Amino acid sequence: MNTREDARWTRARLGRGGPPLDLLTARFDRHVYAPHAHEEYTVGVTVGGLEVIEYRGGRIRSGPGGIVVLDPGEMHTGGPAAPDAGYAYRALYAGPALLADGVLGGLPHFREPVIDDPELAAALRRAHTDLSARPDPLEAESRLPWLLTALARRHSTARAAGDTVPGADRIARAVRDRLADELLDPPSLAVLAAGLGLSRYQLLRAFRTATGVPPYAWLAQHRVARARGLLEGGLRPAEVAPLVGFADQAHLTRWFRRVLGVTPAAYRNSVQDSAP
Repeated sequence: MNTREDARWTRARLGRGGPPLDLLTARFDRHVYAPHAHEEYTVGVTVGGLEVIEYRGGRIRSGPGGIVVLDPGEMHTGGPAAPDAGYAYRALYAGPALLADGVLGGLPHFREPVIDDPELAAALRRAHTDLSARPDPLEAESRLPWLLTALARRHSTARAAGDTVPGADRIARAVRDRLADELLDPPSLAVLAAGLGLSRYQLLRAFRTATGVPPYAWLAQHRVARARGLLEGGLRPAEVAPLVGFADQAHLTRWFRRVLGVTPAAYRNSVQDSAP
């Protein structure tokens, strides 16, 4: 009998020169992990099958859409609910500080390791998929700490910190100016936050309040706006991408279509065809 045993690791960085965060994409039919523990929080989303985990002296089960959170240092195993039944999941391994940023009273503790929160599960899965394919540092730093803080605030025993950040418009303007000035090599959110006397969560909260989007999305849209001018000047998409800070033409195309609904090549051809 053929079995599917596949596990792929991706390492993302939280900002330029920031700490690493590992992402695991796994599909197992029969594999059972030996008892082990991690120094980080393990945050997983089950995407298929039924997983059984031995944890804190008992057995927990997680099906599709379930979020599994295991505290640092806790011994556990993991495997399919039945032989050859199979299960698939996405997991990330987050340092404690990432979950403590938006809460008070020390590190968050998750009394219930399996969490039913469909909205958050879907957001974690989307972020995991996007960043496993292309681990952009600013995108990783904007999306993952935000989602992990939401997880801690909604489901841990720690008390949530206040959401209000005075001067949100001023903070957002300072961040936008800095990102625009350093378009090709943007600073990390940790550096920006420290310069403004804020935590990373406070900076993200202020920026979202003022603009409606996280910093990486604003920067991508700013890059698209700059790319339009270069395409109108006759440059090809492959030439434009590195000039505005995109990793490659595919990255430019993905964001160009999100913002304008067409590919950079189609836009270039259109504006050139209509030029006098």
